[in-house]
Amino acid sequence: MSQSYEQSRLYALRHSAAHLMAQSVLQLYPDAKLTIGPPIENGFYYDIDFGDQKFTEADLAKVEEKMRENAARHLPIVREELTRDQARDRILRLHQDPYKIELLSDIPEGDVITFYTQGEFTDLCRGPHVECTGDIENFKLLTVAGAYWRGSERNKMLTRLYGTAFESAEELERYLHNLEEAKKRDHRVLGRELGLFMFSHTVGQGLPLWLPKGAILREILTDFLRAEQLKRGYQPVVTPNIGHQRLYEKSGHLITFREKMYPFMTDEDGDIHILKPMNCPFHIEIYRSSLRSYRELPIRYAEFGTVYRYEQSGELAGMLRVRGFTQDDAHIFMRPDQLLDEFKGVVDLTIHVLKWLGLNEYSARLGTRDDEGAKYVGSPENWQLAEAAIKQACDEMGMDYEVSPGDAAFYGPKLDLIVKDALGRSWQMGTVQVDYNLPERFELEYTGEDGQPHQPVMIHRAPFGSLERMIGLLTEHYGGAFPFHLAPVQIAILPIADRHNDAAYKLRDKILAGRPGWRISVDDSSERLGKKILMNQHQKIPYMLVLGDKDIENNTVSVRSREAGDLGAKSLEEFLRIAEG
Repeated sequence: MSQSYEQSRLYALRHSAAHLMAQSVLQLYPDAKLTIGPPIENGFYYDIDFGDQKFTEADLAKVEEKMRENAARHLPIVREELTRDQARDRILRLHQDPYKIELLSDIPEGDVITFYTQGEFTDLCRGPHVECTGDIENFKLLTVAGAYWRGSERNKMLTRLYGTAFESAEELERYLHNLEEAKKRDHRVLGRELGLFMFSHTVGQGLPLWLPKGAILREILTDFLRAEQLKRGYQPVVTPNIGHQRLYEKSGHLITFREKMYPFMTDEDGDIHILKPMNCPFHIEIYRSSLRSYRELPIRYAEFGTVYRYEQSGELAGMLRVRGFTQDDAHIFMRPDQLLDEFKGVVDLTIHVLKWLGLNEYSARLGTRDDEGAKYVGSPENWQLAEAAIKQACDEMGMDYEVSPGDAAFYGPKLDLIVKDALGRSWQMGTVQVDYNLPERFELEYTGEDGQPHQPVMIHRAPFGSLERMIGLLTEHYGGAFPFHLAPVQIAILPIADRHNDAAYKLRDKILAGRPGWRISVDDSSERLGKKILMNQHQKIPYMLVLGDKDIENNTVSVRSREAGDLGAKSLEEFLRIAEG
């Protein structure tokens, strides 16, 4: 088990940087009210109520300058424990109500209440922090955004200040460089330029429209995974896009997931239907449709199922956070004695998928339940069994993982695979969840070898996570220059003049006769060759084959590689060897 981010010095450093920023803001804006300021994956933020004052990104520079002044003061960061009454008095004295009073009320009775102080600044906080402000040397304020208090549109809109901090100047410089590089790789821009996907205000926010090349890329991913699943004993199923309310009452989603569901639909008979937010209850109903024997198990149902979840407009982020998306969803029903092997098989499949995609750097995170038991369903005993099974599987596979309390699904613990892209950014992608609770809620059974009814265990898994999110990630990871096996168009044939068009199509057909399924375009437009080359370069196509009189006469093609440039004239056989690596 590896050390979690929350246990690292970097986490404490960024937490202290958030306090340093809040201290500096109050020095410049004494009437501002602080809310929360946590470390996040690549930095920190603080949500602040500036009242009638407007704060913009242009104001970040003076806050950062003040932060450097406070860091240079080498102020000790002192932890202090207070009673609830003392804490309330201090918050009122600091004029940080009502937000900090509300946060104080959320601290359970009996828990320790702590404040951290540096110089004249004091904040309600559980920590951890570094020893003094002088330890915070390498930081940068980045952006300003809006955020509702407590994430609810019913509450006031606050101003969120984002920043980052690192332990060394080199790490900070590399991160800032990667941020600039990420702007060039923005999948929202590349997706439209490369003909992958688009969004339409008329269609609605968070609802992507797949363009032809994007639809091809979707098919490449789904065809690969579908074939892998069939080899590994999965059975395809298809379920509807709406379901009756009683299905989600039975599953528990109506209680735990309601704020993510779209408004319910009532028909003329008074039946209430819900736009599908997840696939698992449907797969459970398929399992329940027949008597099951222990000899049949495991049963593995797989579906590329489209689901719809309401995300606040401020949370939408291109293809990375959408309202309608397709999951590569599967649910496995098994005997308890099969759980370990099935879990390991799912993790093996997920890693196989990531390697095929070229995502070779990843880590594992075990999401467990936290102390807020009310948001979970099922008995503590079942949760313990599920967590123990995941840990045992990871240990037997030699997979290092960190434990993240509170990151479990409401019905069971999960193992997330965290992928690092070409810019070193982390993305939570493939997920595997062990579930004893939904089988219990739906009273699932199989007949055991002893002739008695037994309850199966269930695994939820999605190696891609969703096609939308995965393709958004891949677009940024590769900067739109997809490797040959993923490229929507692998080869563009460029006839120099109209008289070469017939030869270009014959060349395409000849390649496809030996390599069916390859994706080849012929640019038979009337543009000059230089313009054709430029246009296809912008489309980031792996290979261009230029065809003119000399090529036709010599039975060759002039090859241009996306990475290596002009490779000169090659026979078709030579080019095919190059393309196949």
